Amino acid sequence: MKTKFLLVLVLLVSISINAQTKKWTLQECVNHAIENNITVKQAENSLLINEENIKAAKGAFLPSVGANVSQSLSLGNVQVFSGSFVDRTSNNTNVGINASETIFNGFRNRNNYKQSILTLETDELELARIKDDISLNVVNAYLNILFNKENLVTAKKQFDFTNKQLTQVKELVDAGVQPKANINDVLATLSSDIQKVTVAENSLALAKLTLSQFLQVSFDGFDVQSINIDAPSDALLYDNVTPILEHAFKNRNEIKIAEKNIENAKLSTEIFKSGFMPTVTLSYGFGTNVFFSNLSSDVAFFDQLNDNKGHNFSLNANIPIFSRFQNKTAVAKSKIQEKNSQLNLERAKLNLEATIQRAFTDAKAAFRTYDAAKTSLKAQQLSFNNSQEKYNIGSMNAFDLDQGRVRLFNAESSLINAKYDFVFKTKVLDFYLGKSITQ
Repeated sequence: MKTKFLLVLVLLVSISINAQTKKWTLQECVNHAIENNITVKQAENSLLINEENIKAAKGAFLPSVGANVSQSLSLGNVQVFSGSFVDRTSNNTNVGINASETIFNGFRNRNNYKQSILTLETDELELARIKDDISLNVVNAYLNILFNKENLVTAKKQFDFTNKQLTQVKELVDAGVQPKANINDVLATLSSDIQKVTVAENSLALAKLTLSQFLQVSFDGFDVQSINIDAPSDALLYDNVTPILEHAFKNRNEIKIAEKNIENAKLSTEIFKSGFMPTVTLSYGFGTNVFFSNLSSDVAFFDQLNDNKGHNFSLNANIPIFSRFQNKTAVAKSKIQEKNSQLNLERAKLNLEATIQRAFTDAKAAFRTYDAAKTSLKAQQLSFNNSQEKYNIGSMNAFDLDQGRVRLFNAESSLINAKYDFVFKTKVLDFYLGKSITQ
């Protein structure tokens, strides 16, 4: 029993450690966010409602069928002939079944059915759009974690360098080569480096917290797998924005949704126009009744049920003549809504074009920024190497050396920032071009 208990305990500990050390891949983050996002679930529920609406619209083409049963009891005096009353108790039973079918109602049922299908298609596009936006947000949050990880590595590298420098300065001071004040200067630099490491660690923790909250998972032990982000190159740039715009106008969900809304508005107008047309209904009824009283020798119940049965057919036409301007104003408002739907499509295209043009310009600017940051880093690295040599031979003080080191650190941070900024902006362009953004 002790052995079994230990095995179970080891297994639970192992599962707990694995859960804490799990590193999420980018694809896992995207999939989890889409599967668990509340907005996505609500949109999926809307699709289920739409499917039920389609069933209801189909059912409008079928006849409605109903049955009725009634039983009445009458007590009191009744007049047999003038001036003569008797006390009578009577029972009346009615049984019937009826069916009604709409033959014509201005094509309202047909257009309602078309509209229910169109609404389902529109909501499917809306769900796809929501998933796309979630994917892009997850990629941004994921890259932000990687960016802060590299920043932390750079900050720690600077701290390690200063720590080694402190050891060297102490040795030089002990040897009488440098004044003791240089130790205090290096200690001040070391304190600044510790602060930078702390800030970098906090920024990384906040980036992880942001993504974990977006995924709705525990922040405790949350981490992501590192991705080897290659140095940006001209090959990742798009030379022309026109193909991206053409693809987006044809395939982006927000454009398709706006186009579907125009179709929906036109169908609504046709539905309101049916109010000017007659409605023709065919009805059928079958029924029978049974009557008993205490004053007559009534026929047996089932005999009356059989003798009194009958059929009823009716054809009804309801022709609208004056609806107090209700139909007229409904059609007029629906036509205005059609124009608004057209304007919404134009606005969606303008917004999409502006977004893509901005992303295209930002990507080019981000690459130029990265290229400039790379050149600056090389220059700062050479400058710092020269400063370090001067410091080692005593021709430069610790303050000037630290200024060069700060410039080098800033150049490294700028390069990291420019790299991830460029990568994300190219991912935005890939997104609008229909390419995978999780690769």
